Amino acid sequence: MRKNSFFWLVGLAGLIIDQITKYWVTQWFTNLGQTIHIWSGVFHLTYVINTGAAFSFFTGGAKWLRWLSLGVSLSLMVLALWGSRMKFTEQLGYGFILAGALGNGIDRFLFGYVVDFLDFRLIQFPVFNLADIFINFGIIFLLVASFSEPSSSHKSDF
Repeated sequence: MRKNSFFWLVGLAGLIIDQITKYWVTQWFTNLGQTIHIWSGVFHLTYVINTGAAFSFFTGGAKWLRWLSLGVSLSLMVLALWGSRMKFTEQLGYGFILAGALGNGIDRFLFGYVVDFLDFRLIQFPVFNLADIFINFGIIFLLVASFSEPSSSHKSDF
């Protein structure tokens, strides 16, 4: 675990933060659809559940998503444990994706749905949660890693 320690740190911290915020939402809000206006017409906290994938695609019939989340999570853990040492940006990227996949995967296995609550109304964006943000951060970090200079062991002598 030491060779890719930032992967594990980001994955665990992100998972904990995601689960705490979802728990807070389920305890604070009394009804589905309930909204707290943070910035009226722009940003609200709205309690909804999502039985589908990101942005409610495949709503209602996406039981396979729990297995996809589990598969992604296990694959990333295997990569971090038995793969080579990752670049810092790769560790962050894969760690954020692990946090998001585990966070939403746990919800799907335990409840059959994911709790969403971040509601950007200014652009009519679907309601989402921190796990979704973490997955997107992970993709951004992996894109940065793919365009950054290769490590010195992979440089050519030309």
